[in-house]
Amino acid sequence: MELSQHGPKKQTSFEQLAETGPRFKCPDYNGNCQLASLFAQGMEMKKIETALHQLRIAVKDCKLIDSSDDFLLKWLRVQDFDVARANKMLRQTLEWRRVNGVDRLLDTYTIGEVIKKYFSLGRVGVDKYGCPLYVTAMGRMDIKGLLLSTRNKEFSDYCVYTEEKYVEAAREERERTGRPISMHTVIFDFEHLSMKQLTCKPVAFELMVLTKLQFAHYPLNMRRAFIINAPKLCFQILFAMVKPFVNETVLANMRVFGNDKTEWTSALLEEIDADQLPAFYGGTMTDPDGDPKCPSKFNMGGEVPQSYYLCNNAPIAKKYMETLHVFAGVGGRKKLKYKIETVPSVMRWEFMSEGGDIEFRVYNSNLKDGEDLIPPNRVDSHLVMEEGEVTCHQPGKYVFEFSNAFSYLITKKVNYHITVHPSTVVGK
Repeated sequence: MELSQHGPKKQTSFEQLAETGPRFKCPDYNGNCQLASLFAQGMEMKKIETALHQLRIAVKDCKLIDSSDDFLLKWLRVQDFDVARANKMLRQTLEWRRVNGVDRLLDTYTIGEVIKKYFSLGRVGVDKYGCPLYVTAMGRMDIKGLLLSTRNKEFSDYCVYTEEKYVEAAREERERTGRPISMHTVIFDFEHLSMKQLTCKPVAFELMVLTKLQFAHYPLNMRRAFIINAPKLCFQILFAMVKPFVNETVLANMRVFGNDKTEWTSALLEEIDADQLPAFYGGTMTDPDGDPKCPSKFNMGGEVPQSYYLCNNAPIAKKYMETLHVFAGVGGRKKLKYKIETVPSVMRWEFMSEGGDIEFRVYNSNLKDGEDLIPPNRVDSHLVMEEGEVTCHQPGKYVFEFSNAFSYLITKKVNYHITVHPSTVVGK
């Protein structure tokens, strides 16, 4: 089974792991999903155009980040051209973007020092189809160390930030060249991937969460994923973890290779010009000083020094804080209720936990379905004091809820201080 029109002739280990082949392949390597491309694959043009028209009508009340046919077709393709499912998926993504402020992330997010130094990812050029090209030395990254050195939200925001950068880079290439580019290509180098990393529970959990996020909110943005130097056993375990979240349509865009450099170099050069590929990976690109790994464009990861670990400066409970215990399991919730009559009012909080991270949310129980002011959010309050505030614009009974429902065994102790004060409004 070939992965794509230009894919390798012999079956790769990735294909052998896949239960079924992709229903929709993507021979249109200009980085788009043109109607003609799908028509060439045997789909009826009328069916495609009808589905596209129906989806456009269904989302006409939405503020889309991209209103092009190529953008809408991605959601249809990943949902087997089921308009209702594509509509639901797209709306869920738009709401997710609104709640998490994703549209502002490129302007507001600042990459932390430890991520900048030890997270291996960088753009090196473009592939032969004009799509931005990135390299990540996944196998050399100390993911556990990165997780121990960053807060959950900081790490998650960085991963969303990279997805937004992918989209931005494709858009810039489209505007620069006039070509219909809407995808990117990534080389995942798994050399030195260790079982120790994969069997670390926080690492496994984060990989699953991020894979789910990528395919739920950025479907079919990757034209090609080259997976090279994949250790057989480690990669089988990794693939088994993320496979439930990978749509079969996406499998067509992946090519997997072991440590045979001749084999994967040949495959890379089929789709990437040599001057766009670091010499370390078989191309001719080097840094100005001749370094074949091109560290000016991306780093090779490495072990994170323990001096970066957040646990070195764990928070200390303050004297004025109150204490509660949140049990593990489904019933592990504590609700603190506040009646607010004067609006607008500001609710401020600071809290820390002992025994691990904790989830919290803030909502108005008087509103239908309890509208979230702060949606459920797991925070590393055992590592860093969690502080924040929210403005309450409507009177009612507000609930500040701690949840430990995600934990199986560990009860969390929470020290907290929450206040509500009328907002000081300057002018109108």
